[in-house]
Amino acid sequence: MEIRRATENDLDIVDKLLSQVLEIHADLRPDIFISGTRKYTDEELLKIFKNDDTPVFVAEENSEVYGYCFCEIQKRSGVINMKDMKTLYIDDLCVDESARGKHVGKILYDYVVNYAKKIGCYNVTLHVWEGNDNARAFYDKMGFGIQKTLMEKIL
Repeated sequence: MEIRRATENDLDIVDKLLSQVLEIHADLRPDIFISGTRKYTDEELLKIFKNDDTPVFVAEENSEVYGYCFCEIQKRSGVINMKDMKTLYIDDLCVDESARGKHVGKILYDYVVNYAKKIGCYNVTLHVWEGNDNARAFYDKMGFGIQKTLMEKIL
């Protein structure tokens, strides 16, 4: 399995995978997510793909893409009560439904962690929607712990 940066040629498969993630979220939180919609236009995706601060990596084998990881490099500096820090934030990690259980997610995750180390990041962070038990179990297995908790009260 090869991990590489996403390109224009990956638009269709990335759109397909983004739709899979959206439907998981729409099932969990139909009060927030709209089933059948798109997270990004093709133009927005191309801009994200080309930006070094928002690298998107795809997992490919035999010319088939089986997953992606959307990343965002976040830098904090000049905050009076906090240390300067460079973080790699995982905005979205998806493995195609047909490839789940084949360690594609772990391969992508390991690549992203090594990339973060290589570019001098202090940590890797992400959010998991409450109720997305499969994602939560995966990230627990990868060694993630809770940094802070975002809570809500629906009015």
